[in-house]
Amino acid sequence: MLNGRIVAVLLFLVGCSTAGAASAQQRTLADNWNDYLHYAKIGNLDLAKGYAQAILQSDPDPVALLELVQANPTGYELAMRVVNTASDTDLVALTKKLLGVIDLGRFMRRSDPQVIVEEVRRLSGTVRARMNATTRLKNAGEYAIPFMLDALADPARRAEMDVIIETLPQIGRPAIRPLVAALQTQNSTVKAEIIRALGKIGYPQSLAYLRYVVENDPSAELRDLATQSIRLIDPRAVNTPAASLFFNLGERYYHHDESLAPQEGAPIANVWFWDEGTSRLERVEVAPVYFYELMSMRCCEWSLKADAQFGLSIGLWLAAFFKAESTGLPMPEYFGPNHAGALVYATTAGPEYLHQALARAISDRNAAVALGAVEALATNAGERSLLYAVGPVQPVLQALVFPDRAVRYSAAIAIANAGPRQGFNESGLVVRNLAEALAQGGTAAESSADWTPELADRYALRAAQAMLKVAVSRNPVIDLLQAQSALIAATHDNREQIQVLAGQILAYLNSPNAQRAIAEAALDGSASMDVRIAAFGSLANSAKMNGNLLPDATVARIYALTSSDQTEPDLRAAAAAAYGALNLPSQMVKTLILDQAKS
Repeated sequence: MLNGRIVAVLLFLVGCSTAGAASAQQRTLADNWNDYLHYAKIGNLDLAKGYAQAILQSDPDPVALLELVQANPTGYELAMRVVNTASDTDLVALTKKLLGVIDLGRFMRRSDPQVIVEEVRRLSGTVRARMNATTRLKNAGEYAIPFMLDALADPARRAEMDVIIETLPQIGRPAIRPLVAALQTQNSTVKAEIIRALGKIGYPQSLAYLRYVVENDPSAELRDLATQSIRLIDPRAVNTPAASLFFNLGERYYHHDESLAPQEGAPIANVWFWDEGTSRLERVEVAPVYFYELMSMRCCEWSLKADAQFGLSIGLWLAAFFKAESTGLPMPEYFGPNHAGALVYATTAGPEYLHQALARAISDRNAAVALGAVEALATNAGERSLLYAVGPVQPVLQALVFPDRAVRYSAAIAIANAGPRQGFNESGLVVRNLAEALAQGGTAAESSADWTPELADRYALRAAQAMLKVAVSRNPVIDLLQAQSALIAATHDNREQIQVLAGQILAYLNSPNAQRAIAEAALDGSASMDVRIAAFGSLANSAKMNGNLLPDATVARIYALTSSDQTEPDLRAAAAAAYGALNLPSQMVKTLILDQAKS
């Protein structure tokens, strides 16, 4: 027979009784946690799910749940086994949420300023107290550094300096990001200890910052200390310029090097700054999803501070910015409310750096970065700069075969708008992509997460406008005859603007099929009056440039419109202009004149 506790959970699961749900909510966190573990262990998965759900719905204190885990470490191991081996996907999902709450508890405890301040003071206590404090400060990681540096800078705490200096490098790799930010301090004593600590920690991500000290610090003593620390980490970097080292570090961040990951177990990541006003470290919480990109941008900024001519850092900065924006998240608060978007910087930067970003994106198959770079190039690049080579390749031409269609279409539109006059092997790809883009959207538009009907319509319109520009300029490189089928199909499109543009482009093609397609669009009684009038205008242009390429039957239909007093006046005038442009034999014009003559 079921006991009262099990009955309460069952009632909670099925939601059949308000009294049962209320009873379940009144259970203590410890009871629910222990019962979750018990039923997970014996394989009663439904009841285990009930207790897991009860814990989550009670909005538990993460630190309190962490304390329960620490009191019973085998329980945590059991929860991990549930995640890795349980066949019930709902239970796995609930358990992952519980583990997330536990991790949050760890983060809250180790980042608690009051706890950290007390542990820094305990470093000056007994040997046992120092050992325990060191362990806890290492667990706090980067969060401990501001308070340890505050103590070092405080003249009233001079007696604590030796033990803090001894402990500082023991924090290890998590200490590096706040420590290198703190190298901007004006306190030479503290700066010297930061430099020594970075050398003892021994990770290469410090090298660029130490080399910057060597190149820029006015103190010979600090420059010598920085050189010594560089030798401890990697003697080969002693003579490498800081700008190059920052660029290399930025690339490692860009490629999400695991050794540069944010501190584990936290729901956020930190970007560290030095506040000159308060002479303290300042941290800005950012979403982990774009932490690496933001740090890559910061490394590029430091590279340019070290050497304003180090142009490779501009291309990497642009790529990282586009990559960060692709997450869809707002940029962090330190960007400021009036910080421009990536495209503004990209169009300002110029083609050389955009090609660097584009080449990187093509190599990495990153559609967001490639699209941003191509769109910026479309704005500010002419033929020469657009077909720029990075090493042995031309990134824009590579973009014509990129897996993402938006990148391909944007590259083709950019090249067409640039109006190249020198032939290149990929010109056929330009036309192919323009034709494909033209066919997108309309009533047959497909939809997916990254390709909406609205986006398809925009690309179709941009492709048509680019092709018209090519046609009007009589471009000798981009052969629009290869897009004739797509253009003829577009004269029947459900979007009037596309219909009109297709007719205008076809007018420049010296092809009977092109001229006949324009005429059919003009004669189509189901089309709107505006489209038909525009089509007759295109037909007139086609006739002026290419002569009459129409069969007699089509000419007769145009004559019928022109000669009929039932034809709408504006349409009749447009048809007459086209008829005249066809430069027909005199007997046909004679018929038109005599038909209107009075006897």
